[in-house]
Amino acid sequence: MGPGLKIIIADDHPLFRGALKEALKANGNEANIVETGDFDSTKKAIGDNPEADLILLDLAMPGVTGLSGIVSVQALQPSVPIVVISATDDALTINRAIELGASGFISKSATLEEIRKAVDVVLGGGVYIPEGTDTGTENDPEISKLIKSIRTLTPQQARVLGMLAEGLLNKQIAYEIGVSEATVKAHVSAVLQKLEVDSRTQAVIRLSKIGTGQLGQLP
Repeated sequence: MGPGLKIIIADDHPLFRGALKEALKANGNEANIVETGDFDSTKKAIGDNPEADLILLDLAMPGVTGLSGIVSVQALQPSVPIVVISATDDALTINRAIELGASGFISKSATLEEIRKAVDVVLGGGVYIPEGTDTGTENDPEISKLIKSIRTLTPQQARVLGMLAEGLLNKQIAYEIGVSEATVKAHVSAVLQKLEVDSRTQAVIRLSKIGTGQLGQLP
């Protein structure tokens, strides 16, 4: 891990961001660290730093709910690997995070050495899963199907889905991503079709529940 790296640390706890920075030190060198404390500032930082090498993403920041944050962040910079950092570190959450496209998972109870190892593995092109994690198959077939559907979304479609979850109107989404409202409508239609739902509300409900395992019946 050299000083030329740029890493975005997205976590709303300054003390934990400090611990992560400490863990990222190697041989007296420090990577260029960009810190954010909420989801809005995280998205801005990702847009402002397209050359970033890694994103360390907390799943419990203000402005984001659970695993859905992975979808939104990945849509902004699909080529930048994401490592999820979370106090919720059960096997189900870890496996779903990886299935959604994260390149690694760090528990907030991890040691500094474990954090360094995870970052090194991911920067080396690998996928890091904490030792001892049961990497079995998804136990909820409906969640499994939903994750596969989300993975078929294009980056632009995934970005639109994330903005729908934020409550943005088509006009606002069009402004944010620099396209016409007609294009946004086309993206929304494609998202609904791929998620096999009939409305924006149903799509948002599915996305918000993906981290809880309680997909349930749609209204």
